[in-house]
Amino acid sequence: MSEEEVPAEAPAVVEEVEMSVLDALKEVLEKAMIHGGLKKGLHECAKALDRRTARLCCLAKDCENAEYKKLIKGLCAEGEVHVVMVEAGKDLGAWCGLAKLDDDGSVKKAVRTSCAVITDFGEETRALSILLDYLQKQADAAEI
Repeated sequence: MSEEEVPAEAPAVVEEVEMSVLDALKEVLEKAMIHGGLKKGLHECAKALDRRTARLCCLAKDCENAEYKKLIKGLCAEGEVHVVMVEAGKDLGAWCGLAKLDDDGSVKKAVRTSCAVITDFGEETRALSILLDYLQKQADAAEI
């Protein structure tokens, strides 16, 4: 009896799942936090923007203080920093690590933050390139 030859299996093609800009932002914020490049709250963010060390700014749409928004947007415009608007401050706070988690990893209680600034992305990831591509398209669309 001869052994049947089993053809070598072709390597499985891994389909890249399309990552949304929001998922990319979450991952980029997490990487920045791990590498110590994430500033949260008005005081830290304003200092980073004023020193021109900020690379990206996230601002909550539900921030009720108009002067707060105006200050952050003005500092971002002055330093030519991209601003990403996030729907809720509670979400932004959770993404920045300002949350208590359940045993299963879901957010139990999140502290609201209206602003977060990234000064160091940490490492080059696919999420970062997706986010930067999105920001570049937004900037190009604004120029037209």
